[in-house]
Amino acid sequence: MKDVPWVSKQMWAPDAACKDGKYYLYFPARDKDGIFRLGVAVSDDPAGPFTPEKDYIPGSYSIDPAVLMDDDGRAYIYYGGLWGGQLEMWQSGSFNPDAHRPEGDEPAIGPMFAELDADMKHFRTEPKHLQILDENGKPLTAGDEDRRYFEGPWMHKFNGKYYLSYSTGTTHYLVYAEGDRPDGPFTYKGRIMEPVIGWTTHHSIVEYKGKWYLFYHDCELSQGINHRRCVKFTELTIHEDGTIDTIRPYEEA
Repeated sequence: MKDVPWVSKQMWAPDAACKDGKYYLYFPARDKDGIFRLGVAVSDDPAGPFTPEKDYIPGSYSIDPAVLMDDDGRAYIYYGGLWGGQLEMWQSGSFNPDAHRPEGDEPAIGPMFAELDADMKHFRTEPKHLQILDENGKPLTAGDEDRRYFEGPWMHKFNGKYYLSYSTGTTHYLVYAEGDRPDGPFTYKGRIMEPVIGWTTHHSIVEYKGKWYLFYHDCELSQGINHRRCVKFTELTIHEDGTIDTIRPYEEA
């Protein structure tokens, strides 16, 4: 953290992207006022070293950045986490630590979305909340804790469709929704994985040599100690219509 001038503490879950031979590492951290922002560092090598920008991405806030490099070369960033991630504190467009937290039948807060500029270091578009709908086309509600967004967004593309996956947080499900555009709206489709031991189920989904894989973490090795997590991966079964078979992580093969 001492190498990043704007950071005070808590550098959390990152993501990386590659463009034109350069590697961009995106990370959240608290600024000098204790507000979570998103930073970016650049390298010629995926293993680093990375050189951070002197300031956070203008207009950024909250946590858990994830970047999609689309087929046409455009780059999109998804981010945001509730509670400790401060996402609900930005509903008015400015930081309010006393902001109302939606509950019950109120619409749930979705993750943030923006297109990245050509330099990969700035937002090209104004950030906006993504909408996640139920099977009837209505926004998921804050009280629907088995399906509503909490944190850890990820985006993958399959057969021309966009798939937003995320953690439900309090109920520990890893779920996904489908859309026709990178900025949605998205319709909830189902669960990718049942709860693991530990918090968040923060994940990534990647295609490699024709197969799809889920990377995630849990606390199995530490027997439930939340800050001692291990990284795991497993193969995903994605059908031609984009549906994903649910993984039950501790069942015997």
